[in-house]
Amino acid sequence: MVVVSGLRKNFITDYDGLAGQWWDPRGPLAPLGWIARARAEFVPAARRAGAALLDVGCGGGLSGPHLAGKGYRLVGVDLSALALGEARRHGFDAVVQADITRLPFAADSFDVVTAGQCLEHVPDPYAVTAEACRVLRPGGTLIVDTIADTRLARLLAITVAENLPVPGRPPRGTHDHRLFVNRARLTRTARAHGVELDLIGLRPHFGDGVRFLAGRRAEVRMVPVPATGVLYLGAGTKA
Repeated sequence: MVVVSGLRKNFITDYDGLAGQWWDPRGPLAPLGWIARARAEFVPAARRAGAALLDVGCGGGLSGPHLAGKGYRLVGVDLSALALGEARRHGFDAVVQADITRLPFAADSFDVVTAGQCLEHVPDPYAVTAEACRVLRPGGTLIVDTIADTRLARLLAITVAENLPVPGRPPRGTHDHRLFVNRARLTRTARAHGVELDLIGLRPHFGDGVRFLAGRRAEVRMVPVPATGVLYLGAGTKA
């Protein structure tokens, strides 16, 4: 297990203070909605009746509207009860309050497991990854996205993003660079549990970003890029 000293004890439940802002299109959580839309594009349509998708660290359920119509029963798990209430109101069929490093589900329970923008908020993201693989059915799809443990990511995600006085700015202290996720270790962990992840980078669409800041656009598209040194997404199928 990864041990990082000096972390806040209730890092995830700090989001309870933002519970009323999950769906504010210009609020501090708005970029999570942009990423949720991009993540949903990697989710295949369900291939069987009764298929289920687990969203690990689902927060306020921002992925719900983007997964509608894909044929899954949507299940969300998070530590924040207030966030889960929002998820339930925005398209999730069931929600469970639990520690995502110890998922309360049987092995091979879900056709798709997603873990978006949560790995960089837990002391052991690799334990979460292992659990996500465990509850995924053989042939199922795993999709994760997070922040790389690089100096560039620290500069952009903390020094810049948390200090610019613009719409969509996360609160100061949202991220702890010590929790940013090593790409090689993440892929090794998934591989050890039966999933070969392919990684791509994501970045905001520049023109959308300019129009968003000017108040002329409600949402910013995330663009896939080869570079994975800041924000990246991994997708793979369980053997």
